[in-house]
Amino acid sequence: MPAAPAAPPYVRIAGWGKYLPARVMPNAEIETLVETSDAWIRSRSGIGERRIAADDETTATLGTAAAREALAVAGWDAASLDLIVLATSTPDHYAYPSSACLVQAALGAPRAGAFDLSAACSGFVYALIVAAQMLQSGAYARALVIGADVNSRILDWRDRGTCVLFGDGAGAVALEATTAPGGLVTSELGADGSGAEHLIVPAGGSRQPASHETVERRAHFIRMNGAEVFRFSTLIVPAVLERLCERAGVAPSDVDLLIPHQANARIIQSAAKRLALQEGAIFSNLELYGNTSAGSVPIALCEALAVGRLHPGQLLALVGFGAGLTWAGALWRWHG
Repeated sequence: MPAAPAAPPYVRIAGWGKYLPARVMPNAEIETLVETSDAWIRSRSGIGERRIAADDETTATLGTAAAREALAVAGWDAASLDLIVLATSTPDHYAYPSSACLVQAALGAPRAGAFDLSAACSGFVYALIVAAQMLQSGAYARALVIGADVNSRILDWRDRGTCVLFGDGAGAVALEATTAPGGLVTSELGADGSGAEHLIVPAGGSRQPASHETVERRAHFIRMNGAEVFRFSTLIVPAVLERLCERAGVAPSDVDLLIPHQANARIIQSAAKRLALQEGAIFSNLELYGNTSAGSVPIALCEALAVGRLHPGQLLALVGFGAGLTWAGALWRWHG
């Protein structure tokens, strides 16, 4: 029997797309809901406004819109997809079906396997690494990776500590196995479940099923220990990037573009200071969208590409961090 063909050793991002709901909620509107101010929100987070999904929009519809744009950039028909991975913390349905299956049906991708991945704000980078390695194995040729969240549905609009931070949105990339050198250089997936209580939606799962009592306690909304999450985040971003660079045999200064999870401007500034990155090496759009959870990194990637921040051969770093506690990082050599 002839030998099986060697698996393509590389993966390239062939297309990218994003979707932001039309409704803009500026800080001035939040001032009417809780005791806060535009100046306070900007000084504590760097956020000026965020997008809020319409009543008929869901994680799957946002993800589908971003996916269609990514497919158009790649020049692919959805029927050619082998795999769809959707990272989210706010699926359309609590248990099943997965939102990835809803996207698969909406796109018309009958050959594609589809599943959701739950790693909170680290989700897109987690999903990108998982899908890339599945393509590198030779099992699949084309995959769609989506990060999408409708955070506004799980926000307590009475809680100043959380409602000012989050927004809704989705981003997607089309991945393709290739023999051309580039793509994923090295990666890291991490978790520290001992910090699970620091960022949590307490009720709605098997531990605290929905009941009148859980609704009355407002236990179906995000609860956050802001000080602990901030401490974790400021440490993990530079630590992950330093470990990735060490494995790849490069210095942080060799990174042409870092796109971190867009959670807080002070976290991003802290990472830049510690890593001593070259000027302009970090991309941020936090002011416009707030924390879109799994959507933040792919949305930022789309916007960085739109303004010419990434060119063939350059080294891209993606770092996500969030509830779990989780983190994920990837060094990626851009194909263009």
